[in-house]
Amino acid sequence: PAEIVQKVRNSQKPFFRPSIDIGVHSEELAVLMERCWAQEPAERPDFGQIKIFIRRFNKEGSTSILDNLLSRMEQYANNLEKLVEERTQAYLEEKRKAENLLYQILPHSVAEQLKRGETVRAEAFDSVTIYFSDIVGFTALSAESTPMQVVTLLNDLYTCFDAIIDNFDVYKV
Repeated sequence: PAEIVQKVRNSQKPFFRPSIDIGVHSEELAVLMERCWAQEPAERPDFGQIKIFIRRFNKEGSTSILDNLLSRMEQYANNLEKLVEERTQAYLEEKRKAENLLYQILPHSVAEQLKRGETVRAEAFDSVTIYFSDIVGFTALSAESTPMQVVTLLNDLYTCFDAIIDNFDVYKV
């Protein structure tokens, strides 16, 4: 588009005119377009002549302003419906992802209460164990490893922790 505007601005002869693919447009329409581009205004058709041609050329035969307006409104409504459907699907997908994340980081019952907008009451337990761990030399190890090696190490370590936890009646947070 910017290139075309520049060609029109330059006003070099021969003047810039787009090419017409007669395979896409009828020969009559191509002739009308070329007449409208005539350099001399007297050689161009007036709006009355263009209107007559368009009415004759229009397959539906309806060129009233109301018909055109209704047609455009219908196209606009169809486009809006499609856009709303796409946005709704995107919203539902993001909602599903958020819910999956919520279920991964919280107990199922707590996640359900939060989804319903309820206040989550604290629970009391007779026995609780909190486990903190440290990987000795992790900073030096990670400095000498690639990011994927560090991720693999941590993934293997946490998989090992999960396997041990599965042997006991515990809940990991």
